[in-house]
Amino acid sequence: MQELYDIEKIKQLKARYLRALDTNDWALFGSTLTENCNAVYSDGRLVLDGREAIVGFMNKHMSGAKLLSMHHGHTPEIEITGDNTATGIWYLNDVVIDMKSKTQLTGAAIYSDEYVREDDGWKICKTGYSRTFEYYEPIPENRKILKNMFDSK
Repeated sequence: MQELYDIEKIKQLKARYLRALDTNDWALFGSTLTENCNAVYSDGRLVLDGREAIVGFMNKHMSGAKLLSMHHGHTPEIEITGDNTATGIWYLNDVVIDMKSKTQLTGAAIYSDEYVREDDGWKICKTGYSRTFEYYEPIPENRKILKNMFDSK
């Protein structure tokens, strides 16, 4: 029973990580990571060491009304590897709309995570993904964004 409970807690952790990213909730995003977390994104082209570096990078590059994103993690394969450790593989589907350049990135990737249980619960200690595909396309002039949670207009 404990293993099933831990797997569910890890699923909720990853859901918070993705939601916090898309809603620019950087305090919540940071709370999903260990202090010394390591992140390797974009097939190894972006490597960030430490929670502060990861949160800082995301805050700088993903914040605001000009960049909208949707990250969905699917089909988790979580393995409890010890009393306080686990690994996970997730399928990612993401869309990033850049309002400034009027482009949209659409892609999919395979996330590989490592988790540790700390005093306040499970945290991501290592994360990263490899792309299965990715493409950019211009946003057609007739496509209108009807709702932008970051735009106060």
